Amino acid sequence: MSESNIVLKRTPLHGEHVRLGGKLIGFGGWDMPVQYSGIIDEHHAVRKALGVFDISHMGQFFVEGAGASAWLNRMLTNNVERLAIGQGQYTLMLNERGGVIDDLLIYRICDDDWLLVVNASMIDEDFAWMQSRLPADVTLVNRSDEFAGLAVQGPKAAAWFDAYVGGKCEAPARNHIVRLDIGGGQTFIARTGYTGEDGFELFCPAASAVQVWNDVLASGAAFDIKPCGLGARDTLRLEMCYPLNGNDLSPERTPIEAGLSFFVDLQKGDFIGRAVLAAQKEHGIERRLVAFKMKGTTPPPRSHYPVYRDGTQIGETCSGGLSPTLAAGIGMAYLPVADATPGTPIEIDIRGRRFTAIVEKKPLRKTKA
Repeated sequence: MSESNIVLKRTPLHGEHVRLGGKLIGFGGWDMPVQYSGIIDEHHAVRKALGVFDISHMGQFFVEGAGASAWLNRMLTNNVERLAIGQGQYTLMLNERGGVIDDLLIYRICDDDWLLVVNASMIDEDFAWMQSRLPADVTLVNRSDEFAGLAVQGPKAAAWFDAYVGGKCEAPARNHIVRLDIGGGQTFIARTGYTGEDGFELFCPAASAVQVWNDVLASGAAFDIKPCGLGARDTLRLEMCYPLNGNDLSPERTPIEAGLSFFVDLQKGDFIGRAVLAAQKEHGIERRLVAFKMKGTTPPPRSHYPVYRDGTQIGETCSGGLSPTLAAGIGMAYLPVADATPGTPIEIDIRGRRFTAIVEKKPLRKTKA
């Protein structure tokens, strides 16, 4: 079936995106805004002030039961037992070969109740994988259709939160989540983010999405808030070298190769894919996901561009684009470990011409101490 014949899903905020003049594109099966005022303008808004993204396409799974934490620890790489009630963590779900099925966020809502936020294009696959391995003492429910999601990001996010909740509660700490009755229903507000800035994610009832969206924009007006699309979301995460599942993460690559060892707990006990990761830790890996920055003025790199060193192709790009902050092309690629040291010169083939780039230390955008 051609892409033009695919019926794209719409979030509850689709009408708002049209009303605000958002440019819509297909993404992971969804009709989503790629930009409003422009990718560079929206990027700078998030870096300097405040932006809001529609993340309603992402999935929400709820897990509960006496055996939930033990089962989740067998399904995921990070150690959920470290989480107190109200805390969250980044983690990954692997196949038996140690490859990444999905990366996700998990929050402990109560002792035995958990919220998992998964990638939009992986909702059905993730749920089927987990459901097929579900023990009798655990309940797994996909409630993705019941929720809308908004991500409010930027250095003015904390001030915005106080104005938005009107003193109803203190802002959750980084990697924490709270539950509030606002915007016409029960809303989960997490403080996580995918931009490198401070920010909050609001998961509200789908029926309340338009009201919450407009309330966020109204309360954010004093903080120069702007609606932002997927284009700025991608450039922001790429500057921070946050991986995108399907580009930088795949079933053929492990978290060790992707540089995500921090989110893998090999000491917690067995989990799916552990044996492969343990072997890589012991014996080393052949390739590693690196960041690079183009040297001089060049066209922006994109995904699947060949990477060369000394005239030999050594890999291809996973992600790439123009960094508004650095005013240079940037990207990520899996390269042989021998070529993965920061400072190594490489060449990116961009539409038949090779341009020099330098392997850089992550993240590409350096934040103040």
